[in-house]
Amino acid sequence: MIKENKSCIRLLADPIQIQNCKTLLTDLESEVSQLAKVLNLAGNEVRLKILLLLKTEGELCPCDLSDILGMSVPAVSQHLRKLKDADLIKRRKDGQTIYYSLKSNHAIILNSILNNISINDKIVQL
Repeated sequence: MIKENKSCIRLLADPIQIQNCKTLLTDLESEVSQLAKVLNLAGNEVRLKILLLLKTEGELCPCDLSDILGMSVPAVSQHLRKLKDADLIKRRKDGQTIYYSLKSNHAIILNSILNNISINDKIVQL
């Protein structure tokens, strides 16, 4: 059985740089994990569309999103639940209607993703 060597075979490896990078990743583990979670959720086309619509419109209810996306309300609600569970969106109840909007805690990440989508040759601005 061949034992896998995990160290670098090049002669001029910089062990200080390698250790500094390991320390950096350890220190940022929580932030990297959270960003990966956001990107994973935004990587779904329907959820990305919902995020874009919430960014441009401010807030929408599941029925509005259902009409816009041509999907059933339960299907839209399932996507909204995933976005809410990930703490990307918040809800506000007005009578029997629930409105969803973006939370500001991930605004920088979402803006950097959503600002790359142009509408009529204009970048969507928050």
